[in-house]
Amino acid sequence: MSQQTEPQDIKKKILSTGIRVGTTVKTTFMQPFITKASPEGLYMIDLDKTLDRIKTAAKFINRMDFDKVLVCSGREYATTPIERFCEITGARKMLSRFMPGSLTNPSLPFYTEPRLVIISDPQVDSQAIIEATNAGIPVIGISNTDNVTSMIDIVIPANNRGRKSLATVFWLLAREILIQQGKLSESDQMKYEIDDFETKISDEEIE
Repeated sequence: MSQQTEPQDIKKKILSTGIRVGTTVKTTFMQPFITKASPEGLYMIDLDKTLDRIKTAAKFINRMDFDKVLVCSGREYATTPIERFCEITGARKMLSRFMPGSLTNPSLPFYTEPRLVIISDPQVDSQAIIEATNAGIPVIGISNTDNVTSMIDIVIPANNRGRKSLATVFWLLAREILIQQGKLSESDQMKYEIDDFETKISDEEIE
């Protein structure tokens, strides 16, 4: 019954996650995705464009064998979102520090040959982008208002610093992939909610 209203429902669901809150800096690359600046001077990302790019990225990812899709991030808050994303889609993950030569040096034990690389931050994951580009591998990158995206093939404009926001982007992307595969309808609940994609801060109190 909620099929017509679904995009609206999704928007409502994700607005509070900070997904569209950028930084106080904007690059010319990210200018097309920015709507305005907030009173605090933060540039705001156009949510419609984010959702649109997630659809485009999902379409592109679905053309690949998922074991040839590599999701990289050196950002701690991206750990759980990427683990969940890979669990749902079957993509492979490379977390924390990207080892130089991973995509370019066949003599290394950790060398790998993906057909697509997904990164969570063009700045943090610059080594992965450089190697993917040198190896002719396309890159999908979640990019904030201050990122340089000249080497990114598909930009997903979003806040790529916040825990909740990173969880939301990977949740939306996994969901869209399943919808396009016909495994999930627009109105179906996914196995995991956004909260399940979120990296939890370790409680020192527990120790």
